[in-house]
Amino acid sequence: MIRLGTRGSLLATTQAGTVRDALIAAGHPAELVIVSTEGDRRATEAIADIGVGVFTAALREAIADGTVDAAVHSYKDLPTAADPRFTIAAVPPREDARDALVARDGMVLGELPVGSVIGTSSPRRAAQLRALGLGLEIRPLRGNLDTRLSRVSRGELDAIVVARAGLSRIGRVNVITETLEPVQMLPAPAQGALAVECRAGDTDLVKVLAQLDDADTRAAVTAERTLLAELEAGCSAPVGAIAEVVESIDEEGRVFEELSLRGCVATLDGSDVIRASGIGTADRARELGLSVAEELFELGARDLLDEGGRDT
Repeated sequence: MIRLGTRGSLLATTQAGTVRDALIAAGHPAELVIVSTEGDRRATEAIADIGVGVFTAALREAIADGTVDAAVHSYKDLPTAADPRFTIAAVPPREDARDALVARDGMVLGELPVGSVIGTSSPRRAAQLRALGLGLEIRPLRGNLDTRLSRVSRGELDAIVVARAGLSRIGRVNVITETLEPVQMLPAPAQGALAVECRAGDTDLVKVLAQLDDADTRAAVTAERTLLAELEAGCSAPVGAIAEVVESIDEEGRVFEELSLRGCVATLDGSDVIRASGIGTADRARELGLSVAEELFELGARDLLDEGGRDT
């Protein structure tokens, strides 16, 4: 029996449940083990205050001490610095990486009146919302998805912005009033992706879990997280990135696949947003991430990150 560690929220157990079900379907008995994390115990506090890795540290310790065999993380919550004790054995197919607006009266972003109050837990989202120049008031937002959604239904907020993937996984896409395209708001690096992690030396389990790996998703999140790591920015920094495997056509009309990466760095007040992009091959995803990060640096990202809170 493969014991999969997970946080106890509805979203976390639903995500981990997809991994459990996939293992069972492949002939490998598996079960979920709930692990309480610091992030769950401090759910009302801002991520910027409680720090990077609050949702993953307890899961990793549970792997290390043998309480669980592997853990299912929201990949964007993992620190970019590698921990040699563990390996990401599988990155399953990604959910939609985009952000989603849930607004009162079914409104889309452009219909919200000046002064509308928008809730978000993310400095990245707040910075990009401010950069749109719509005159919106941004307020902190914490709690599980149901708690966040209730603040709109009760009239406390005019709208919230959350990851579309989370709403999709718990069957709540019906509440979305607009899915925000990357030209409006670049998502967090690795948003919508899962990481299945186990002990680095557990070679038999690594082989089993690797059956769930999706090569395109792994390439995309590798590029995105390499960019984030090169910028030395944590999950609370105003950095967005999205990579996608896209089809291109050569001069002779032959179709081939490339990896496209778009990234941005913003000031917290939204007064400046620097964007860069690049294209490479999936097998050189890390090099693509480094290249786009270097372009962002050349455009002035270092100064913006110093103002916006680089993770030192």
